[in-house]
Amino acid sequence: MPVAVVTDSTAYLPDGLAARRGIRVIPIHVTIDGIASLDGVDLGATDLVAALGRRAAVRTAGPTPGELAAAYTAALDAGADAVVSVHLSRALSGTWEAARLAAEQVGTDQIRVVDSRSTAMGLGFAVLAASCVAADGGDAGAVYGAAEGVAARTRTFFSVDTLEHLRRGGRISSATALLGTALAVKPLLHVADGRIVPLEKVRTATRARARLVELAAEAAGSEPVDIAVHHLGAADRAAELVDRLHDRLPALGECLVSEVGAAIGAHCGPGTLGAVVLPGGLASRAMP
Repeated sequence: MPVAVVTDSTAYLPDGLAARRGIRVIPIHVTIDGIASLDGVDLGATDLVAALGRRAAVRTAGPTPGELAAAYTAALDAGADAVVSVHLSRALSGTWEAARLAAEQVGTDQIRVVDSRSTAMGLGFAVLAASCVAADGGDAGAVYGAAEGVAARTRTFFSVDTLEHLRRGGRISSATALLGTALAVKPLLHVADGRIVPLEKVRTATRARARLVELAAEAAGSEPVDIAVHHLGAADRAAELVDRLHDRLPALGECLVSEVGAAIGAHCGPGTLGAVVLPGGLASRAMP
């Protein structure tokens, strides 16, 4: 029987793609003003944008070892010989550690856990690669290797509309946030060594979008490339970014678009725009 692939909701795969690929997605926990929800299940992006707009207290937490162990057991009971569980960077969340503990509960001979050292579609591309190899009949080692290899190739870039959410989340100081707002600075961030860190600053949102295209082109080089575009409450900007990427990258294959949820959105806020670049791309059968 094929290897089952499990991930968490921070992969932010486009709607319906996980179900079509047979990927089991375990949601993260979100608490808004003391009310608990599950990201992507009973809390959508529209709800998150509204909560952030009214300055609600938003907290997130990864799945528990028990929830992950239940997912692994269900996959094995459904006929899988093994499970490869691919998650966001352990430097960003305790989810990888929870998955490791769950694997010990169920049996490490059947469960392998991957630290993608990324998030969003930096994680999602790795998950899709794993599901593709699993669908082709690859064993757990091959599925694990596919996820690790693709994760290592991705480059992830973000721009944020305001520094306020980063300040409230403790990512930057109040003084820096005030200065950035006064100068209309738009920070660009990227994933490096498994962490989301500042990359550079530009003066306007328009320049931020242009710079995202430049960064994506630099990361893609001259080879074929697949890209995912993320946003939170900024569908028009995301569509514009997709058009620019198609104009700039003649070797662009797939360009997936999805809205992020609380794990990223709570810290970056509405107006967040991102591009995840996979040089070399994925096999077309892994895509919608």
